[in-house]
Amino acid sequence: MRLSQEPIFSAADIKARVTELGAEISRDYAGRPLTIVAVLKGAAAFSSDLMRAIDMEHKIEYVRARSYAGTQSTGHVEWLHLPEKDLLGRHVLVAEDILDTGRTLHDLQGKLGAMGVASVSICALLDKPSRRILPIAAQYVGFTIEDQFVVGYGLDHNERYRHLDAIYGLEVATD
Repeated sequence: MRLSQEPIFSAADIKARVTELGAEISRDYAGRPLTIVAVLKGAAAFSSDLMRAIDMEHKIEYVRARSYAGTQSTGHVEWLHLPEKDLLGRHVLVAEDILDTGRTLHDLQGKLGAMGVASVSICALLDKPSRRILPIAAQYVGFTIEDQFVVGYGLDHNERYRHLDAIYGLEVATD
């Protein structure tokens, strides 16, 4: 495996889009009690930048899920951590790095609904609709991408490449 020569989305592209998303979310949630639920580990960088781009008071919670082995989805979501705070009556915005098959977010929506939240919306940095298995959509999307494996800005391949400030494709080496 090797990184693509050029980023798919540069650090400047990402910063500009996250700023736009923050402004849109701030308008949509003005006057409502908002909690961001960040899906770790992949959305750590995105959710940190997003919460600073949202110009209103809000709370943050974290969940941690695992559903990939290498570049393949396992078809199962394993929950390693769920919110610690009471979310009853709060409007929840799930911050996710990538909306792919939809399994993780579908399962999380059910878990949050059972906690009595007022509403659940999804903000995905990347949306890959060609891989969708479950009928789920993000209300806020950074970028829509084709079916390729991507890394950087929190996204990883076996815990590598999260530190990159841009998003790159991961190519299979042919030489």
